[in-house]
Amino acid sequence: MTTSQKTNHTIKDMGLAASGEGSIRWAEAHMPVLMRIKQRFEKEKPFKGLRIGLCLHVTKETAVLAKIIAAGGGQIALCASNPLSTQDDVAAALAKSGVEVHAVRGCNNEEYYAQINRVLDIRPQMLVDDGADLINMVHGKRTDLLLDVITGQEETTTGVIRLKAMARDNKLKFPVIAVNDTPTKHLFDNYYGTGQSTIDAIMRATNKMLAGSTFVVVGYGQCGKGLAARAKGMGCRVVVVEVDPVEALRAAMDGHSAMTMDDAAACGDVFVTVTGDKNVIRKRHFERMKDGAIVANSGHFNVELCIADLAALAKSKKLVLPNVEEYVLVDGRKICLLAEGRLVNLAAGAGHPSEVMDLSFADQALVLEYLSKHGKALKPGVHDVPKEIDLEVATLKAECMGIGVEKLTEEQIAYLNAYAEGT
Repeated sequence: MTTSQKTNHTIKDMGLAASGEGSIRWAEAHMPVLMRIKQRFEKEKPFKGLRIGLCLHVTKETAVLAKIIAAGGGQIALCASNPLSTQDDVAAALAKSGVEVHAVRGCNNEEYYAQINRVLDIRPQMLVDDGADLINMVHGKRTDLLLDVITGQEETTTGVIRLKAMARDNKLKFPVIAVNDTPTKHLFDNYYGTGQSTIDAIMRATNKMLAGSTFVVVGYGQCGKGLAARAKGMGCRVVVVEVDPVEALRAAMDGHSAMTMDDAAACGDVFVTVTGDKNVIRKRHFERMKDGAIVANSGHFNVELCIADLAALAKSKKLVLPNVEEYVLVDGRKICLLAEGRLVNLAAGAGHPSEVMDLSFADQALVLEYLSKHGKALKPGVHDVPKEIDLEVATLKAECMGIGVEKLTEEQIAYLNAYAEGT
């Protein structure tokens, strides 16, 4: 790990920068919407004079967003939103480019929060968060910063859940826009991105033949729906576990089996949690699993699998592949845990494809611009992304992909806004 006050970064090795630069160039070539936004930001400098703190997965796609915010005149500092999601070569490339970055893959808990605090040391006026750790820290141990922070935005489902709970208790002291909840984010990033990147990570980690296996998806929100669809496409028999009867019905009508966790535990070969809740797979479920079962988590925090229960059931464990820990239970059965129970798609894979993050990070960039102009007028609480931003991002992406979009005639617009005309 390289920690330098002079260059103001915390990274693994500056010697990795050349590799990271190549990765960033690849992402830029596959994120045309963001590159269009960058051209405008370079001219208009919407963030001139603003200090902006970012807590995001430090990937090549995040690097594109960070460089665009910097091009828009912002003074930024970036840290990771997960101890195992940082791409160290990308962090080095960003540091070399002049972006203040504090992120090292595999850091321990103390180091992780130290890096968050380094970002907060710039006393940011705007926060860009993924999981709400920055925002939580400002409301907890760094309350002195509440005088500086004007607004924030949150990227992920888990973070929005935390922030809405804070808002309900009147604990959220500044306005935050829930980027996760806008259609051009969750209908694409969560569904297509999580589905593809999670399957990719499992295959990279294990090289397991998925076709013919029983693949259990725990949680059927947008992430779970996308993952189930992609697992089915790989030839899996998909089982969905849900607490919401409406979503369980949807899973069944999408062609999957829907059952309780107890029943799924006995028949599954691969298990992936995407719920945003804790201990959804625990002792009673591990006790029912087949020999050789694979368990992983694709939710934000590493709490969905009760790893303490698995450890208590095991007589031994060992790392059998770089991201695969084999737990041997007292009765001799083996259960394989991927990526320490952390976000498997980033810890064991490369994260979401650039093309889908082009949408999410375009939302982030334009929401940040909106907040720079209107943030002071918003009341504390969780706010939606303005509809015009969502429409702009979708329109730009369609243009970049060569997708034709039909337009309503004046007659059709009038008809949709009238009520007198019937059959």
